[in-house]
Amino acid sequence: MNKTIQFSLDSEYIQLNQLLKLTGFASTGAEASLYVDQSLVKCNGVIELRRRYKVKKGDSVEFKGQQIQVL
Repeated sequence: MNKTIQFSLDSEYIQLNQLLKLTGFASTGAEASLYVDQSLVKCNGVIELRRRYKVKKGDSVEFKGQQIQVL
C-alpha cells in the first residue's frame, strides 16, 4: 500500500461511490460507480460491488494501492 488517507465521517455512514468522489479518487459519481463495477474497490479487505455500500466509522477502503481509513 502506498498511501493512507484519513476521512472523518460526520454522519452514520457515507455511500461508497460518494466516498471515492469526496476523497478525490474519482472526479464524478459515475466514475466512482464504474470503479466499483469493475471490482477495483475493496472494503475491509473484500471486493465490494455495491456502489451504495454504507461505509461506516472504522471501515477501511482500498483503491489502486491506496487506503482510506474512515474515522
